Amino acid sequence: MSPKSAPIEHPLGGASVLVAGATGGIGSAVADELHRRGATLTLVARRQASLDRLPTPGARLAADLRSPEGCRAAVDAALAHGGDRIDAVVNAVGVVAFGVVEELSVDAMEELFLTNTFVPIFLAQAALEHLSPGAAIVNISGVIAEQNLPGMAVYGASKAALRSFDEGFAREARRRHIRVIDARPPHTETGLARRSIEGVAPKMGAGLAPERVAEVICDGLERGDRDLPSSVFAVSAPHAATGSPS
Repeated sequence: MSPKSAPIEHPLGGASVLVAGATGGIGSAVADELHRRGATLTLVARRQASLDRLPTPGARLAADLRSPEGCRAAVDAALAHGGDRIDAVVNAVGVVAFGVVEELSVDAMEELFLTNTFVPIFLAQAALEHLSPGAAIVNISGVIAEQNLPGMAVYGASKAALRSFDEGFAREARRRHIRVIDARPPHTETGLARRSIEGVAPKMGAGLAPERVAEVICDGLERGDRDLPSSVFAVSAPHAATGSPS
């Protein structure tokens, strides 16, 4: 049976979904794909002007998720727009910095961990008690969480910390019948590398299209996957993820 015809255990039609980082390359592609599948969206990003440019229908909230208060505001907005329920949270917030450890500033290091590690934790903490049984949280740690690289060591560490959090938090959330999915797509053409908070990106080969990443994430949500390793995002790979469905 092909992945497209596999039984759907978490259909997205009519689901209330909070997308954090909705104006980024992956976040906007995920929002588009969720809308295509019939989800009701609450789109959150830091800048209102960027949200206003999004063509995807949905409620919009400009909020700084680098604080617990911002995350609680995002959850409240999703509950208000989604009929007092949230069926999925997709966290596509992230920043990158390049440079060897001896040259990277303390400010950049702190921002990497605040945004890439603490935002997902804050958001999970704010959302968990409001999620419907069978709901899911998707965090995007990326392939760097599977194998770190020189010149990206601190960035990779912030993403590996997120992957570690997801592993432990998934076991806690399972008691509430909530899935926590760690998604680790390979390099994707989002433009994030050109917007690094510090340093210059090394030369990289062509990356995946954000639309491909969004398709795999949404398929994983619908199938009941519990993990999305880098291997499942390859263009030639079937959408078969590790971890058994609920």
